[in-house]
Amino acid sequence: MSTSFTPSPQQKLWLERWQRFSAAVLRYFHAYAGWLVGISWKRFVLLSLALLIGINVLKNLPPFTWRISEQVEEQDPGDARRQLKKAAEKAKQAAEQARKAAKSVPYEVKIDERGVHIRPVPAASGASAADGAAPAIEIDFPKSAKPEDIGAALDEAKDKLQQLKHDAEEVRQAQEQAADAQRALEEATAEFSEAKAESRRKITVIRMGDSLVDLAILWVLASAVIKAMYKGRIQAEVKAAQATETAESEALKRQVVEARMAAMQAQVEPHFLFNTLASIDHLIETDPPRASQMQKNLIALLRASMPTMREANASGAVRDLGRELAVIRPYLEILKVRMEERLQTEIDVPEGLLSAEFPPMMIQGLVENAIKHGLEPKAEGGSLKVKAEILHGKLAVTVADTGLGFGRAATSGTGVGLANIRERLQLLHGSKASVTVTENQPSGTVVTITVPYRSRNDEGVAS
Repeated sequence: MSTSFTPSPQQKLWLERWQRFSAAVLRYFHAYAGWLVGISWKRFVLLSLALLIGINVLKNLPPFTWRISEQVEEQDPGDARRQLKKAAEKAKQAAEQARKAAKSVPYEVKIDERGVHIRPVPAASGASAADGAAPAIEIDFPKSAKPEDIGAALDEAKDKLQQLKHDAEEVRQAQEQAADAQRALEEATAEFSEAKAESRRKITVIRMGDSLVDLAILWVLASAVIKAMYKGRIQAEVKAAQATETAESEALKRQVVEARMAAMQAQVEPHFLFNTLASIDHLIETDPPRASQMQKNLIALLRASMPTMREANASGAVRDLGRELAVIRPYLEILKVRMEERLQTEIDVPEGLLSAEFPPMMIQGLVENAIKHGLEPKAEGGSLKVKAEILHGKLAVTVADTGLGFGRAATSGTGVGLANIRERLQLLHGSKASVTVTENQPSGTVVTITVPYRSRNDEGVAS
């Protein structure tokens, strides 16, 4: 059991929106591609360079790039500098005093009858300064000193000496602390200098336009590909449209020409047929043998001309020259009966040319024009000759009469017949076929139709 999917109204709405959107995108794409094809490559390159330059300028401007600034709270650099300077002077003084206090001074111990003497040893230079800076210890013995008192004095001297060593150790530690303080001061001074070098206002830059350059380059490359490929498509479409238009135009022209030929035949054939039947009716009473011969020629004419008229209405139809002459011969025989001695005819066509291709009903049209507008209006009549030959590799069929001449008769036509023949030849053979009209000597008209020579026997068609 198969089930068909039925979209909901909401899905139908989204589907319709998507179809409209895709149709709009496709329409704009074709419009842009058509514009690309319409401009030259030089202009395309210049526009691409202008686009890249413009993008490089715009990427540094809002709304593609923002600069966010923040105010940083920091201590007054003047007060901090003064405090650091005072701390540095104090640390320097403390370090100097510690160095002076911790200066290594050698002591000498003497014991005599007066007591115990602990004095610093004077240096070679600066002895007075050393004496003034280093303390001296004097322990006097009483005059009535006993050994026990002397021992107590020595113990006291040892205690004082131990105190001096302890004081020297404290001075050394104070000196190390002063050195550490000085190093910390120097580090603080360096950090202060670095902090002072930074700006009081912190600026953060957000760049959104860096990708614009890549997008512009991608756009230019895609446009170049579209321009190169879409041009070929447009050219192919134009050629196809031109070919279609040409084919339709040629088909229309062919239909118009065939319609004219059919209309002309519809006018000529009944007129000729009625005249011929009237002549046969008259000859039946006056000259039955001639009437019988004329009737046979009419039957032969109709038997040969009816297929020719049907094929002539088919586009591009061609027949061989022999079948065309099969229509012309009985037609001329009928006219000779009607015009009697006023008409002499001659058909000069070699046997080898009877199989040559030739458009139908053209010779018949020329013969009818020659009789109607050239020979019938002339009182004494004249002669008509149909000739075929090969000239410069082409088949030339000539219809020559000795009538009044082209356009001189009162019944002269409008030239529509010749114009139709020219149009048909143009459609069938283009510039390879032609129709020429010249004057005959001593009078009359010569009309020659020239077409490419092709034999139907070469294609396996029986003549």
